[in-house]
Amino acid sequence: MAEVGGPVERPFPPGDYPLVVVGSGPGAIQVSYCLKRLGVDHAVLSRDPAPGGMFRRFPFFQRLLSWTKPYAPARRGERAFERYDWNSLLARGGDDTPITDDQAVMVDLMDGTSEFPSRPEMEAGIAEFARRTGVVVRYGCTWESTTREEGPDGVRFVLHTSDGTYRARVLVFAVGVAQAWQPDTPGMDLVAHYVDTRPAADYAGKRLFIIGKQNSGFELANGLLSYAQRIVLASPRPARTSVETNSLVGIRARYVQPVEDHIMASGVFILNAAIERVEAVESGFVVHTRGSADGSPLPVEADAVIAATGFTAPLLDLPALGVTTFGQSRLPAMTDFWESATMPGIYFAGTIMQGAKGPLKYGIPSNSGAVHGARYNARILARHIAEQHFDGGPARPPVPPDGVAAYLAREAFEAPELWNQKGYLARVLTLDDAAPGGKRRHAAGGAWRDDGILPLAHFADVGGPDAAAIAVEGDQAGVIRPALYIRRRGVVTEHLLDPHPLHAFASADYRAAIVAALAGLGGAS
Repeated sequence: MAEVGGPVERPFPPGDYPLVVVGSGPGAIQVSYCLKRLGVDHAVLSRDPAPGGMFRRFPFFQRLLSWTKPYAPARRGERAFERYDWNSLLARGGDDTPITDDQAVMVDLMDGTSEFPSRPEMEAGIAEFARRTGVVVRYGCTWESTTREEGPDGVRFVLHTSDGTYRARVLVFAVGVAQAWQPDTPGMDLVAHYVDTRPAADYAGKRLFIIGKQNSGFELANGLLSYAQRIVLASPRPARTSVETNSLVGIRARYVQPVEDHIMASGVFILNAAIERVEAVESGFVVHTRGSADGSPLPVEADAVIAATGFTAPLLDLPALGVTTFGQSRLPAMTDFWESATMPGIYFAGTIMQGAKGPLKYGIPSNSGAVHGARYNARILARHIAEQHFDGGPARPPVPPDGVAAYLAREAFEAPELWNQKGYLARVLTLDDAAPGGKRRHAAGGAWRDDGILPLAHFADVGGPDAAAIAVEGDQAGVIRPALYIRRRGVVTEHLLDPHPLHAFASADYRAAIVAALAGLGGAS
């Protein structure tokens, strides 16, 4: 595929730039679009030959887990439509801008046989968004290492690439979380990882053992049901489905056919067992397991073994530079605005943003590990970078006191940011002149003003002037409701509003509840 949106000459030659973005998946393309919209000059580099990131390869069995509903209860291209289109990148500023052909791009590219796009459709959607919006990337430029240097204008980062050296005060890494990870279990080096899965026909008539019971393992099992003679999935803990957790945590409903086959004893076995070692034998493999419940050993013969054991973020030498990471996936420790907690000036975009956990209320994580969550984070990140490093950022319009309650209620009803990032992002209205990132912006008379969509954890933990924030939250029982957070004289209180069977949160009853909670604050009504 030719370069998307770029001139004949390769863009962004080695040199000095205010900011450099690394990557060309949905996270990089989205943050580059948002930075350009805010007037932040930057370069974008990618080792790939074209846009798409992980969607150039995965998922193996084609259909994504995220939907795009062409006939949603909102007009295509409207802001509210984003709630039902989890796959298109965002070509708007989050307001009611006019509808253009670079919004809801995925609808044009799906063949109509499923609301879940295929992998090629998703890859094409990212490329088409870049083409329509003019996002330019220097493809075939591999990031190899990173250093820091002191200069007359302070610290700059140096990116050493296959094309030469780049220097910038600010870096954004959108490199995904798709690097294979396997435990050091004896014999694990003998088996293929998920990323090395062969064509389905290669497993026809084979006894397949899949190590791991997360979505990647069940994706393979589901896709190979009509090929493999027998499928065994094993890991120490029981698998839980998203239907059981009332969230996107757990095995997604699209992959539960192997569970039913296991229950019906039709050639699929799901074991709660530890993998002690993998042994190569003349006929293939023996996987030595030990039951989680009773500790009994169970050797399982297999013709093929696949380790669906997870992924890491490919951070190269960033940890040696001072970027702290955590967990099996080596996610960077981040601030609420996705900046390295230990190396200021280095930010992260895309699925790697899941490292900023947020409130984790009810134990339910954000959707930052998926496009429909990370795309909103990218827009907030671009605004934060513009404000903190380039004296830019969008205006924060005033909100009349008699419109505060209606505005917050309407956001709870239809804001896609709040619905796609439940309990993680919030609409924030502030009564003071402090901008969210810490700089001061003066507003007349302390009137209410719209600070936009911000991380809820930042609002709750950092402090600041009197303010109100509305979020949409779902609990373990699957109850969805608006949550109003009010900060008065530095103290944040939570006000959970009643749920509604049709989620009609913009009604008079909800406006009245918000007015009551805000009583005495800025004349809100």
